[in-house]
Amino acid sequence: MTGPSRTDAARWAEALARGGRAGLARAITAVENATAESRAVLQAAHGLAGRALVVGVTGAPGAGKSTLVAACVGELRRRGLSVGVLAVDPSSPFTGGALLGDRIRMLGHAGDGGVFVRSLASRGQLGGLAPSACAVVDVMDAAGRDVVVVETVGVGQSEIEIAGLADVRVVVWAPGAGDGVQAAKAGVLEIADVIVVNKADLPQAAATEAALRGAASWRGASAPTVLRTSATRHEGIDALVEAVSERGRATAADRAAGAERRLRLQIAGRAAAMAAEAAGRHARLRDLAAAVRRGGLSLDEAAASLLADIDGGG
Repeated sequence: MTGPSRTDAARWAEALARGGRAGLARAITAVENATAESRAVLQAAHGLAGRALVVGVTGAPGAGKSTLVAACVGELRRRGLSVGVLAVDPSSPFTGGALLGDRIRMLGHAGDGGVFVRSLASRGQLGGLAPSACAVVDVMDAAGRDVVVVETVGVGQSEIEIAGLADVRVVVWAPGAGDGVQAAKAGVLEIADVIVVNKADLPQAAATEAALRGAASWRGASAPTVLRTSATRHEGIDALVEAVSERGRATAADRAAGAERRLRLQIAGRAAAMAAEAAGRHARLRDLAAAVRRGGLSLDEAAASLLADIDGGG
């Protein structure tokens, strides 16, 4: 398969560098749908990415992530920063499309040219991220957004996938977590840079904040910042944005390293998908399955044999 022409990539690089909303929207659509233009878009984006602060926002459903993100976007705009928001929505089990709830919550920013919001369907992807999330982040970065916020579906501890994508990870918690705080210690709390107890007007907010501080204290000097907010009342939002900004202060080399990390994730993801496709149609798959059923091979042995055949061109 031939790569995109230099002319196509240069045209997309010019369009992204202009930072226009229409061009950005077309580029993301091409990437998400893997159209004929997507390879040229990505080539252009990878050459320009590495300037934005990428903030991942994750946490269990019901914690108020979307409302909190909308409030933070307003604060970022008051600071003169342009923002891209990538809201990964649950996929409809019937159509496979995104439910788009997060975009509805962002309607207050609809008329602001400095805010670009895009919803992606998770399409059943574990970890709360859509398969094309890294690529879309790079496109927003390339289009000159100062901050790119990625909000995940909210599916539990498997959301640690956000750790590889974001420069700063924010975990949002609802008051009244109880024993769940300790249970999450080995999960999302390990990747948090900032922990937010949202809905701070509820009675159990202070107790939950104290529990989270205790649960995260084992990290010592790398312990996350823990604070309370009330997104609906716009309380604590400036402190949250300041905490994220402080955690995200970086040199140009750090930003470039973040873009390289996202690129590695994309390459690994594509390689895994290609390997899965090759394995699924391999001639020996039926025989190996029969051997596993008979007890002649374990699953690991069968998988290793299949990979060896694929690597050897068999």
